[in-house]
Amino acid sequence: MTANYRLCLVGFGNVGRAFARLLQNKKTELLTRYDLSVTVTGIMTGSHGSAIDSSGIDLQSALNILQAGQILSELSAMEPITNTNEFISNCPADFMFETTPVSPINGQPAIEHIRTALHTGMHVITANKGPVVHGYEELTALASKKGRRFLFESAVMDGAPIFALFREPLVGANLIGFHGILNSCTNLLLELMEQGKTLDEAITYGQSIGITETDPSNDVDGWDAAIKVAALVTVLMDTPLKPRQIDRTGIRGITPAMIQQAKDAGERWKLVCTAEYLDGQLLARVAPVRVNPSSPLYSVNGTSSYCQFVLDVLPGLGVLESDPGPETTAYGLLADFLNILEVA
Repeated sequence: MTANYRLCLVGFGNVGRAFARLLQNKKTELLTRYDLSVTVTGIMTGSHGSAIDSSGIDLQSALNILQAGQILSELSAMEPITNTNEFISNCPADFMFETTPVSPINGQPAIEHIRTALHTGMHVITANKGPVVHGYEELTALASKKGRRFLFESAVMDGAPIFALFREPLVGANLIGFHGILNSCTNLLLELMEQGKTLDEAITYGQSIGITETDPSNDVDGWDAAIKVAALVTVLMDTPLKPRQIDRTGIRGITPAMIQQAKDAGERWKLVCTAEYLDGQLLARVAPVRVNPSSPLYSVNGTSSYCQFVLDVLPGLGVLESDPGPETTAYGLLADFLNILEVA
């Protein structure tokens, strides 16, 4: 008998909408391959209202309404709710997918949204780094207490299976350290500067194609990279770490002259993320570094990301993600959903 699962979507920006499209595209495959179907029973947006309907919301209609800049309330079977926690409590769902903007400072209000969903009996899947860094232990413990799961594959490197890799295939391995390019936006900005643009011109272009964080300074000043380092260290190295504890330098100080000097030497500037244990001390850093062609970071172009892990049993294991977008982040959400269901 086909199992049907009810989904509550909190956040319906680029990633939330990409996830809605992915559900549409995968509808037949989910049914034929996994014998399951999904019904979206609630959608909460930041600026276009909300809708709840226990019989299901038509996703194409929701996408069309937002494309037209209108309000979702016309799809709601009940009086629209403006408070997100109240919305979650009133949405009949088995899973909540949380894709609201990240807060690198404290992870709120996403942590409270996830807490509410777990208390109401939902599994929670998020693409948000904030709750992973600032609420991982609490939310994981609460999920376990409620017999639910809290997963977050899309929080770092979009849909690349970083957390799942350590959860299952690398079971028994211990992570000693890692380094790489975790902020795809700054990678593109530096490449544009190599092509002759100023940093401001590169940022403007990044905003025009939607790759910067809501606040571009989160990318330029290294906050997005730092919170990703903190997430990896917190979860994979079992060491709680906050972004403010990381030695952080962004790319704002990289000048055209510095770009040219590196090019003349056959090198490139990259915003490199590093975390490692040295003499029992955890060292975590985000900083611009000049790399030469012998480094795997040298050929990471555009909005691609790369992370190389050092484990006690594997001295070098790299994961490269090429040119990610909202669609790849959406896939990470779907992968978490299927992993919770443990479908084969």
